[in-house]
Amino acid sequence: MTTHVVIPPAPPQSVASGKHAADRPAPIRGGAGGRRRLTPTGAMVVWAALAVGFLAAWLVLFAVVLSGVQEARSQKLAYDHLREQLAAATAPLGGAIAPGTPVAVLDAPSIGLSTVVVEGTSALAMQDGPGHRRDTVLPGQAGVSVVYGRSVMFGAPFARASQLAPGATITVTTGQGEFRYVVDGVRRPGDPVPAPPGAGTGRLVLVTSAGEGWRGTLAPTTTVFVDATLTGATQATPAGRPVTVPEGERPMGRDTASLLALMLWLQLVVVASIALVWTWYRWGRWQTWLVGLPILLAVLWGAAENAVALLPNLV
Repeated sequence: MTTHVVIPPAPPQSVASGKHAADRPAPIRGGAGGRRRLTPTGAMVVWAALAVGFLAAWLVLFAVVLSGVQEARSQKLAYDHLREQLAAATAPLGGAIAPGTPVAVLDAPSIGLSTVVVEGTSALAMQDGPGHRRDTVLPGQAGVSVVYGRSVMFGAPFARASQLAPGATITVTTGQGEFRYVVDGVRRPGDPVPAPPGAGTGRLVLVTSAGEGWRGTLAPTTTVFVDATLTGATQATPAGRPVTVPEGERPMGRDTASLLALMLWLQLVVVASIALVWTWYRWGRWQTWLVGLPILLAVLWGAAENAVALLPNLV
């Protein structure tokens, strides 16, 4: 008896690859090893998180590094302006002085300090340099003159003020001349406050912030006062000085007036970002970077400038 063996037909070959269909791997349709596309909601969450993280990093960069660049430029302009006024004998001597006006040059050689003092102690005014408290007399005049200075941001002009030792010299130049002060000591909250200066004498008080450890260096919480006594005769004190200042111009005050400006700048940041995306697809990559990047940096700078004004004025 003859046995017939039936051979099954070969499976059809793939036209595209020439391989048997059974040899091709099955397509991955999700699962643990496959990629899944984000939903529109998930994509929005990711982009929002990236935007918030970028803004936070930019704010830190501005506060620690770029604010010092801005302060250096402001100091150059303030010095040139005050020097012209001193030469022309038109420098402000007292009375009502507009905030931000340069009023004096302060030098403390023992700590390497030489800076222009502007009028006003709000956080925005002190972005240009140390600020003279408006309800006190100008340096060189009879009474107590108070000058605030930052210890972290915008060049940190008073970062070493707490290192002034008793007997150190501070020289202040105003429209009434050059005045020499001798440091009496450094005090902190809770320390005894010196008695008011007698008639015909003057005192200078430098105010800044300090902290403990590495965290205190970046986020100081303690107010430091440096008292210095004027040596020599005082000058006349013009009338018209304010009798008090707002809370935001006192030690560790915050400039809440900049909140509205901050909201407007943030809106400009959003508009500039949308415009950059649009020009990326309509113009091209290099055209967008060339034209749009300076605009985006400008609005980011304005937003950061007003954001840090919400921080304490001595930081």
